[in-house]
Amino acid sequence: MELLYALCVGALTTCGFFLVLRSRTFAVVLGLTLLSYAVNLFLFASGRLTIDGAPILGQGGAPYADPLPQALVLTAIVIGFAMTAFVVILAMRGRADTGTDHVDGRIPERREPPAAK
Repeated sequence: MELLYALCVGALTTCGFFLVLRSRTFAVVLGLTLLSYAVNLFLFASGRLTIDGAPILGQGGAPYADPLPQALVLTAIVIGFAMTAFVVILAMRGRADTGTDHVDGRIPERREPPAAK
């Protein structure tokens, strides 16, 4: 279970970094979203993965769920949503100012295919 969870967090992080390094703003926004999902899963796993844990302290030393990672994940979700909204507004403003959705503001040169004989 822990190995599968770690692989999912790693895959989300890898895909997020790959998309953040792209040249289009939509891919950058998706990459930041995937990175925030990976951070949320990582924070949630920091409270240890327990099955059938009580949500509050029980009688007799029964294992219980740690509420701190859950609170951190809720906070990270709100911050991630605000960050995504801010980046979308920046992307829209950049598109309106430059006329392109490339991150650097330059349109890549197109290579013409060789003429057929």
